[in-house]
Amino acid sequence: MINHIGTQTIETDRLILRKFMMGDAQNMFDNWANDHQVTKYLQWKPHENIEVTKNILENWVKSYEQPDRYNWGIVYKENMQVIGSIAIVSFSNMHEWCEIGYCLSRNYWNTGIMTEALKVVIKFCFTKIGFNRVQAFHHVENTASGKVMLKAGMKYEGRLRQYHVNTQGVFVDCDMYSILKDEYLNQEGRFGGDLI
Repeated sequence: MINHIGTQTIETDRLILRKFMMGDAQNMFDNWANDHQVTKYLQWKPHENIEVTKNILENWVKSYEQPDRYNWGIVYKENMQVIGSIAIVSFSNMHEWCEIGYCLSRNYWNTGIMTEALKVVIKFCFTKIGFNRVQAFHHVENTASGKVMLKAGMKYEGRLRQYHVNTQGVFVDCDMYSILKDEYLNQEGRFGGDLI
């Protein structure tokens, strides 16, 4: 059974995942939201100015009033900057599944940070909310994202043809990954992180 508890703070060895605050606007804009490389395969265009970032943050902060909104800023402990985001972007209470989306500053690619964040959010989805299935997908050309999903314990399920329209209005294929609760329980030792 699903038990929505809202975005809770989670801590790992290198990261703090927490609710976004309005004060995160500059970090968000500078570290990833205005970067064409970061948004290349995502469903939104880079922010043209910090006002766009502030408007989005304002909506995100308001959304935390609802207990079924899950959107974490990824804080890197070494410098305490917000360097990315990870969120439950859609879910079904009836069928007990959720879908995760994420993005990360290019300065921190290939460091294992995104895998570290995804693992603890998967753990949160199963142990705190009660989902039976966690899924994620990526644009077929964004193979690095698929590697993150595999390292976080997810399994490749297949290619969804012309699944999304990109920011240029073109239909693109996407690759789907998932992990089930019983699979998670069988490999639980691989998932770190604590609620704080």
